[in-house]
Amino acid sequence: MRQSRSLIAKLTVVLAALLLMPLFGSGCASAPPAPAPVRESREPVRLGIDNIDKHLDLFKGKRVGLVTNATGINSSFESSIDVLKAKVNLVALYAPEHGIRGAVKAGDHVGYATDVKTGLPIYSLYGATKKPTPEMLAGIDVLAFDIQDIGARPYTYIYTMAYAMQAAAENGKTFVVLDRPNPVGGMVEGGLVKPGFESFIGMYPIPLRHGMTVGELARYFNKEFAIGCDLAVVPLTGWTRDMHWDDTGLPWVMTSPNIPTPDAALVYSGTGIFGGTNVSEGVGTTRPFELIGATWLNAEELADKMNAKNLPGAYFRPAYFSPRFGGNAGKTLGGVQIHITDRHAYQAVRTGITLLYTIQEISGGNFAYDFNPRGIPYIDLTTGDNGLRLGRYTLEELLAEWDKEAQQFKEKAKPYYLYQ
Repeated sequence: MRQSRSLIAKLTVVLAALLLMPLFGSGCASAPPAPAPVRESREPVRLGIDNIDKHLDLFKGKRVGLVTNATGINSSFESSIDVLKAKVNLVALYAPEHGIRGAVKAGDHVGYATDVKTGLPIYSLYGATKKPTPEMLAGIDVLAFDIQDIGARPYTYIYTMAYAMQAAAENGKTFVVLDRPNPVGGMVEGGLVKPGFESFIGMYPIPLRHGMTVGELARYFNKEFAIGCDLAVVPLTGWTRDMHWDDTGLPWVMTSPNIPTPDAALVYSGTGIFGGTNVSEGVGTTRPFELIGATWLNAEELADKMNAKNLPGAYFRPAYFSPRFGGNAGKTLGGVQIHITDRHAYQAVRTGITLLYTIQEISGGNFAYDFNPRGIPYIDLTTGDNGLRLGRYTLEELLAEWDKEAQQFKEKAKPYYLYQ
């Protein structure tokens, strides 16, 4: 019995040692287990419209007009129209491209209407009149702006804002921007619009990917281009320049019919240039601006050449697709789908321009530029210059020149930043 107890005791000691070995080691020194990574804690991102209660003094006793569309919602999905209607004396609405509810196709005129829900008049700012007339502003004291931009120069909403600011200055109205995040972060890429190439997709010399919020752009436009309106910005809280849309936790609303996702917004400042060529930019498919192709392109060859360039944050998958509408409707196109593997590393403009040069190289003479109805090469307006179309630069020379211009703009814009 005594021997059995002794054996049991020894076994107990051995078993205890075995159980404790992972905690204390096996007799030789070892590093303690690494602590679990600590996630950085961020305060929630709140939109300008979310912060409106702190800035109601801007609207007190004033008649208010609102430039907005379907993207004008707060973080609880409530329309900015409804939010302001309940808090201030909202008397008029103003619609940009695609209309107040986002239902109008790209390029189609937006007409005068009455908002079904509120009964408020809707004045069109896309069509015969892009700048509010004195008659449109006669019944208001404050003109507010609440539209989600996508951070790309050729996107028209920021020029609707600029025209509205000009009209506010000329007619003695206060202009208030309810700020929103730049959904593609603070990265700046691309060259500037050169004199003689200004248009409604490039009114001012800013880069293709400008890296600013609409509130920051308003401050920049107001001073640098001598608009001089009485400007106020209701700021974001919780947003920083390293954040992309997915980092914000905010709901995404299609900013226009062909920007259905944040990824489409991210690639647009680079692949939007294909709208000025005979290569499809994927409009008419469910992945606009992520799919690039043509009837005469070899998908596997293009994908192999693009992947060999090791562009950051991107993978190019051979793809075949058939747009449902547009010039290539019903045709089978070969090309690539851009898969974003790291949105923070992804360089939209560099990727888009590299893709264009590569397609030209392997096109066998099939690649061509398109002209708008007035006979102007559309790509000149998109890129802000004719140097690309006329072949003045190699790819490396063009990227170097655009990188220099982007950096110069970034330094000039920093005093107008509201966020770090």
